[in-house]
Amino acid sequence: MSNSSPLIDTDRQRPFVLLPSGAVIDLANPDPQSWIDEDLAIGLSRTFRWGGHSGWPHPLSVAQHSLSVLAIRQTDEAALEPGEALFELLHDAEEGLLGFDCIAPLKAFLGSPFATLCQKLTAAIAARYQLPEMRPEQYRRHKIADTVAAASEALHVARWTPGDIRSVLKIATAPLMCDPLETGPFAPWEPWPSDYAAKRWLEALNQHRDRRNAHRSQPAVPS
Repeated sequence: MSNSSPLIDTDRQRPFVLLPSGAVIDLANPDPQSWIDEDLAIGLSRTFRWGGHSGWPHPLSVAQHSLSVLAIRQTDEAALEPGEALFELLHDAEEGLLGFDCIAPLKAFLGSPFATLCQKLTAAIAARYQLPEMRPEQYRRHKIADTVAAASEALHVARWTPGDIRSVLKIATAPLMCDPLETGPFAPWEPWPSDYAAKRWLEALNQHRDRRNAHRSQPAVPS
């Protein structure tokens, strides 16, 4: 007896994912219109950093991390352009569609096929949300904020020691002591439950997209 299922095309299997909205995304050939914002918010809120490990009752979601990186950028640059703010919110958005945040040491083992998959998803997200192409200086500032967030999460969430953050994780950047986010009903640095993280991330997405649309609709100033 064959073990194959009649529902599986063994000659051409595709990585299809059924999203909460009922939409289906083909991860290997993603259509930028194949998900809705709520799908992405839920995916990011249920995808966890640090391999899902945490010193708190909840793991830290990629949604909360993305909000932290944005808040760190805004601390240094209060007038952050709407396009840059959206880039920060969406800089790890492919992980929300995959449902997987690959820890850095594992990426080398997964190799180029996984990297290509992530690149396709990243391109689809950039097209869907009309993200700007970051100039070198803008991307440098993004990486600084992302690294500061990682160092801070390592200390306050994953509970690495400061020495191990430097020697084991090879992060030389000093962690923040104060949480950059308005934590609402939660303690500073406490990972949020998924439904709360999704709500906060979606609110930020709508806010900064509205800012960008308002900026684009403004009449040009005569020279």
